[in-house]
Amino acid sequence: MRSILFLADGMADEPLDELGGKTPLEYAHTPNMDFIAKNGASGLFLSLPEGFPTSSDVANMSVLGYDLIHYYPGRGPIEAVSQGIDLKKNDIALRCNLVSIRDEILTDYSAGHIENKDSEELMKFIQKELGSEKATFYSGVSYRNILVLHGDEFSPNVECSKPDSCQGSKVSELAYRALDHTPEAANTVRILTEFVQKSRKILSEHPLVKQKGLSADSVWPHSPGRKPSLPKFTDMYKGKRGAIISAVDVIFGLGICAGMDIIKVPGATGFIDTNYAGKADAAIHALKDHDFIYLHVEAIDECSHMGRLDLKLKAIEDFDSKIVGPVLEALKYMEDISYAILPDHPVPVKLQKHTRTPVPVAIMGPHIKPDSVQVYSENAAQQGSLGFMKESELMKTLMNI
Repeated sequence: MRSILFLADGMADEPLDELGGKTPLEYAHTPNMDFIAKNGASGLFLSLPEGFPTSSDVANMSVLGYDLIHYYPGRGPIEAVSQGIDLKKNDIALRCNLVSIRDEILTDYSAGHIENKDSEELMKFIQKELGSEKATFYSGVSYRNILVLHGDEFSPNVECSKPDSCQGSKVSELAYRALDHTPEAANTVRILTEFVQKSRKILSEHPLVKQKGLSADSVWPHSPGRKPSLPKFTDMYKGKRGAIISAVDVIFGLGICAGMDIIKVPGATGFIDTNYAGKADAAIHALKDHDFIYLHVEAIDECSHMGRLDLKLKAIEDFDSKIVGPVLEALKYMEDISYAILPDHPVPVKLQKHTRTPVPVAIMGPHIKPDSVQVYSENAAQQGSLGFMKESELMKTLMNI
């Protein structure tokens, strides 16, 4: 049995008046995802359990079946691994967004989806001005960068506001807070606060910001943690070999930590201009020598965080027609393949942030008995025979383990 999991980041939503009470997924034209639901079984999956951040690292670890209590490391170190950063035992890695702040309000978690070359130049400048033997800033993809703190005087036990969950909030309400009474936690709060304050001043004076009118007003470190140590995918799933296809560091980082093969597709951007065809082709090709393909698309999530219903609908339909459809068509005569479709978490366009609502799942394969569900959607999935799944139940069902 070989398997492909189509992961549509942030696709689930809530009913909207402007769509006649339908969710974007229900409203969009999605014949290929509906085909999987009609010829398979549906259900719900809990990807963001209580006690953990409502973030994509948590959600995708859940989808892959990892025990979060024992293995969740924080987003920062996962993305650091993806960038090839060699974390030492006493290093703490944090995701470090470039963000927009206007009138003391955090207005954009992505600094206007800053271009890679601009972000790289600004992060090099930040490193020059704020970096030291105790702190290193690394540029990533667009607004998604990394900060590493070096030394025993720092702690990951710090509460950090997640920028994409705080758009529209006052900066004064998003202060870092120590989660214990140790001097290390207090010192980490101090230095992170200092970096935000100082970056606001030096970025406002940078020639690139002035000349191009960029909205990169500050760095915003969050999701701290130490070097990850995850069980290997092959050990978890009876020797099966897996591959990851994505455009973003958090997904690649998980794949590397899991010992999966990483497939980077030229032109994969993490946004609506991504190379859909290239990703679909990569999945088809990778299935020749892998047992499991994790095909992740970020675009829908980004459109949802922007509050752009029009773009979310387009991204959903592009995912269906340019990813799911071509893969199904290319492999239609192969009878030993199972397919799953799901989001990692909801991002309602009205809220522009993640929620813990369980996500809809549809699984089709030779070992799956079809149920009565005819379409793929949040509401239809509730009636499916798969019921309510959590932890490794989804993966084991998909791979018939």
